[in-house]
Amino acid sequence: MALTQRQREVLDFVQEFVADRGYSPSLEEIGAHLGLSSVATVHKHVHHLVEKGHLRKAWNRSRSVEPVPGPGVTAGGGRGDPTGVSLPVLGIVAAGQPIEAIEGGDEQICVPPEMLGRGECFVLQVRGDSMIEEHIADGDYVVVESRAEARNGETVVALVGGTDATLKKFYKKGAKVVLEPRNQALRPIEVPAGDVQIRGVVRGLLRSF
Repeated sequence: MALTQRQREVLDFVQEFVADRGYSPSLEEIGAHLGLSSVATVHKHVHHLVEKGHLRKAWNRSRSVEPVPGPGVTAGGGRGDPTGVSLPVLGIVAAGQPIEAIEGGDEQICVPPEMLGRGECFVLQVRGDSMIEEHIADGDYVVVESRAEARNGETVVALVGGTDATLKKFYKKGAKVVLEPRNQALRPIEVPAGDVQIRGVVRGLLRSF
């Protein structure tokens, strides 16, 4: 897709910044370089560049973007970082009491290829602290392999009662399913197996600092 003059200026700056420094600029740095005082305006231009496939969000840095590598180019300014894979962020999952399933928009996030499962994968943002002893904290992102079944002990994204999404350890016990938190202050959720739908199994964790 064709770029506007301002979009081309943003893209050129990001590419030059990454090539010179080996890491991505923040929205504030982009705005300062281009004389744009509104971060919202910068975000709008960046969003359009992401939609057009020229930029992607960097998975390990808050509010940061990076160029989409062309053939033979690695992400991160040529410092040998593995080229990531862009996955959709489909919404929020509760690491706590189940919440009504929330579907996201068209946001994408770049993840390391080693986190991918064999099947289709997607990303969810975590809300709550029920999995804190698994080092999954509120605000983290989890990479999820889309699967309808899970083995005992796997960390799953499950729908309880058809509408409430939760992130828990999965255990099948006869006719019941136990969705177990990893927080000693919280109690497991035990429900009939027919009331639980597995939507996926967690393959990786992303965190912004």
